[in-house]
Amino acid sequence: MSESSDGPERVAEALRACGIEAPVERFEDGTATAVDAANALGCELGQIVKTLILLADGRPTAVLVAGDRQADTSALARLLGVSRKRLKMATAEQVLDLTGYRVGGVPPVGLPGEWDLIADESLARFSRVWAAAGASDALFGTNTDALVAATGAQWAAISKTRGQG
Repeated sequence: MSESSDGPERVAEALRACGIEAPVERFEDGTATAVDAANALGCELGQIVKTLILLADGRPTAVLVAGDRQADTSALARLLGVSRKRLKMATAEQVLDLTGYRVGGVPPVGLPGEWDLIADESLARFSRVWAAAGASDALFGTNTDALVAATGAQWAAISKTRGQG
């Protein structure tokens, strides 16, 4: 699958399809990183949802992690029932092929095909979060519980503080 220029429009359609009323907003300075997104919005870094794409024994897995945290791959491997060696971060090319979106624009909704989706419990600190909306300058904001319910993600403790071993 290749990226198309209609990423934000596809995300808006996916949001409507799963019952989330959230406009997609564009930002001139870009929002490709969690820090960029938080700065553009003036919100806490933890309110930015990073949609990380991993392969668990070749199976596509999307992990939703707060912007101020990092995925704990050991905890993820245990949760997914694979060895740590069989859990890999997808390359930028794999992310594009699997999702149709480039890194920095991957939304947590509307992913094509079959996915394991996991939402880190650290997101529950916030009633409202923001996530990428199909392009590196597009975001949408919504209620945290509504987002996790709409994606069908499983809540789990799968993150650690940045820089933690």
